Amino acid sequence: MKPLIHVFTLVLTNSWGGVLPTNAQVNVTQEHNHLSRDGLYIAPVFTRSAAPNVRRDVNFNGTISGNVYAQPLYIEGGPGNRAQVIVATESNNVYALDAITGTVIWQRNVGVPVTLGLPCGNISPLGITGTPVVDLASRSLFFDAMINGPTKRHFIFSLNVDTGAIKPGWPVDVNAKATYNGMTFTSSIQNQRSALGLVNGVVYVPYSSHFGDCGTFHGWVVGAPINNPSSVTAWATRAIGGGIWGHGGVASDGTNMFVVTGNTFNTGGNWGGGEAIIRLQRGPIFNGSSPNYWAPTNWLSLDNGDIDLGGCGPVLIDVPGATPSQLVLALGKDGKAYLLNRNNLGGITAPVASANVANSVRGQSTAAYRTTQGRYFVFRNGSSSISAYKITATNPPRIVPAWTASQNGQGSPWVTTTDGTNNSIVWVVGAEGDQRLHGYNGDTGAVIYVGGGPNELMANTRKWNTGVVARGRVYFAAGNKVYAFAVP
Repeated sequence: MKPLIHVFTLVLTNSWGGVLPTNAQVNVTQEHNHLSRDGLYIAPVFTRSAAPNVRRDVNFNGTISGNVYAQPLYIEGGPGNRAQVIVATESNNVYALDAITGTVIWQRNVGVPVTLGLPCGNISPLGITGTPVVDLASRSLFFDAMINGPTKRHFIFSLNVDTGAIKPGWPVDVNAKATYNGMTFTSSIQNQRSALGLVNGVVYVPYSSHFGDCGTFHGWVVGAPINNPSSVTAWATRAIGGGIWGHGGVASDGTNMFVVTGNTFNTGGNWGGGEAIIRLQRGPIFNGSSPNYWAPTNWLSLDNGDIDLGGCGPVLIDVPGATPSQLVLALGKDGKAYLLNRNNLGGITAPVASANVANSVRGQSTAAYRTTQGRYFVFRNGSSSISAYKITATNPPRIVPAWTASQNGQGSPWVTTTDGTNNSIVWVVGAEGDQRLHGYNGDTGAVIYVGGGPNELMANTRKWNTGVVARGRVYFAAGNKVYAFAVP
């Protein structure tokens, strides 16, 4: 599986300056805004008529230090009621930026990142990669950091989101705490790429390998209770490999956790946890029963071809009127989209629905949204287009093409609507392409925003990352700087 690449940070804002509207999205605490990982934001300011006028706010500062692979977060309710944009970097720097001015409120470095000495990989420096998560009740920020030393180790940290202070009892040394079925977690061959999840007081941290699939790595999910971090529970794939690679990471229905695993090795034809959607109970605990996992019947062929099912993290989608109606979506490097009944995944069997949607899907986040015309999911289709598909409200549901638009770049999409249904706009950055923000009509794919003029051109954007929306602004995680844009 290919790694994430660092990106710049983009902020989309309105021209009210310090006056924040009260009828807009607040507190983006996790990857793609919700545990479902749908990437949907309610933002009344972004009507289809206003969005074409987006412009850069050249007075926004936003200077940070380090490459950023993780989505930023947006948190209100701190000292002085200053809204914060939380950004974590591969230099192991964590920043809280003023959401209006882009100046630094606080900064914390949690240790020396790794630059040399790993058996494989191509992220250097290697520090914080996966998107953090915030628990608002305790005002706590959680993330994994790779730290250099005589033994290179992953640590799970918790910071006070208002001050940057390290919380008592943290960090958790994953090497020292994570074991499963006689296996011990080994940081040097594992990497933490995917977004963390926080469900019912437990923070869940998924792991894959470094680029190149080092040694005897496994797909791991480590669970640390936020009120008792020393009491760690872990699950790992039985077979070697099976990494959790997709940017979206851990999804949840509020009770169970869902992850998608990649290819495994040396299985002897016996399924060992790879090429699968895995449903985990609190802990994490996996009992191995067929309702709690799904793998395609050609999983071994996917293994042998290095064609990971886990091209994206799982997305939970409800389609009223469909049977089944509570679904989980996975997209793979085989170019297929798969829909499963998330209440009974079914084991190794045919999916509820599948469709060929691309040549290959890898590493990114997929978004999902609803309009008066139907239920959609949307993803970056290679480096030259973005594609949306509908899920039909039928028995069984089907995956049918909706639209495809040209897209010069490889960012991951997110979606705004003005009220949850109307004025749907799919946003994406032409990362490693034209380096501009783009917006598309969510129903038709018609161009809404074409990227602006000379001032709107960004620099050093990198693929796979995704934006967030809050108080009429959009923040796009990247490296070394935050750009701000305004709707006049």
